[in-house]
Amino acid sequence: MSREPRVSIHPDSQVLMAAIAARLVTKLVDAQDRFGEATVVLTGGTVGIGTLRAVAASAAAPAVDWSKVNFWWGDERFVARDSEDRNAVQAQQALLDSLDLDPSRVHIPGSTDEFGSVEEAAADYARHLAEAAAAEHAADVSDGRPEQAPALPRFDVLLLGVGPDAHVASLFPEMAGIREREALVVGVHGSPKPPPLRISLTLPAINTAEEVWMVVAGEDKAGAVGLALAGAGTVQVPAAGPRGRSRTLWLIDESAAAKVPQNLVRKEPRGR
Repeated sequence: MSREPRVSIHPDSQVLMAAIAARLVTKLVDAQDRFGEATVVLTGGTVGIGTLRAVAASAAAPAVDWSKVNFWWGDERFVARDSEDRNAVQAQQALLDSLDLDPSRVHIPGSTDEFGSVEEAAADYARHLAEAAAAEHAADVSDGRPEQAPALPRFDVLLLGVGPDAHVASLFPEMAGIREREALVVGVHGSPKPPPLRISLTLPAINTAEEVWMVVAGEDKAGAVGLALAGAGTVQVPAAGPRGRSRTLWLIDESAAAKVPQNLVRKEPRGR
């Protein structure tokens, strides 16, 4: 399967979020059929959280065994654990609190209540990722089991929003995080968008996901989407960097698609 991006354009943001929710339910069911469990990396933002609300409203949601879904976050704001700024808090309100989850499978990055610095919280998140990868490796009895445990667990699908400045997760243009090539998790200082301290997966971590879904709506994102899909440099346009191991999907609405190269366009039928 090609790793080159595929672009699906939906009529508006509401149709888009419902379509992403339907895709996500199907993806999680398929992963559970194959592996016995599924892993999703969530994103915040209007579309990311709106998609979770759409999952909560979906009649198909009970098809997923939510007790066997592993949840991670691509980035998090380093503030108090119960802050409304937290992606995890918003996700819990939108969907997670209504599900029968296994709490040990919900991996929330640390907060200011638990750690004295964003670097300590980032290191702790990296440790949890490594421990999950080791446990997954130990449980693997397949013939294709690698000799050594990977640094990260399997990510079946990883969701990413895109900012008007083309940032993804908390990897901002020209900043240290988007230049990182070795660390899998970084502490971010001086985010151009408040709050200033963040924890973020890096591109090397993001690009281990089986599928990466870029989920974007709004005219204010059109320039960033167009530049990313035109092949701009990753340091200047972080959204150009994510690539899933088997599939990279741009799931966007018509407003965000205004500057997408026409040869990449695939419009979804209205009402789908």
